Amino acid sequence: MASFLASVEHRAYRMALYALKQRDDALDAVQDAMLQLVQNYSGHSEAEWPPLFHRILHNRIQDGHRRRRWTRLLTPWRDHADDDGIDLTLDIADSRQQPQAERLHQERAMTRLQKALHDLPLRQQQAYLLRHWEGLDVKATAQAMRCSEGSVKTHLSRALATLKKELAEDWP
Repeated sequence: MASFLASVEHRAYRMALYALKQRDDALDAVQDAMLQLVQNYSGHSEAEWPPLFHRILHNRIQDGHRRRRWTRLLTPWRDHADDDGIDLTLDIADSRQQPQAERLHQERAMTRLQKALHDLPLRQQQAYLLRHWEGLDVKATAQAMRCSEGSVKTHLSRALATLKKELAEDWP
């Protein structure tokens, strides 16, 4: 179980950060999901862990959105903008060995990818990240998202169309 959690920790954090847009909330969501997986599902087969973990993480993300909504309703005078300077930059390969122009292009492309992922609707974002980052198949993604396989395909198709449109300049 420890090696599974270590293998998904970084990507799960990024997924939560994209969805929740707050470092502390994302860390809490991932930590809670990991703890619940260990406490409740460590006896399950290893093949069941990825969809279970991502379903739990998805639920924590949904809880975070609900909490934020209630906070905004109860404290309308507060500014809830994300001003903590979160850097959602994806890790770029050792850039010291790249020519300057190529490195700048890659950094620009990654920044645009971050923004495009950040701007996707939550369900499209989840479908994309689970399928393409986590490598889950359609069935496991549907289990994690608690929806039908057809819904996963629809959300993924829409996400890919949006990303292709937004990033056509950088990724033909």
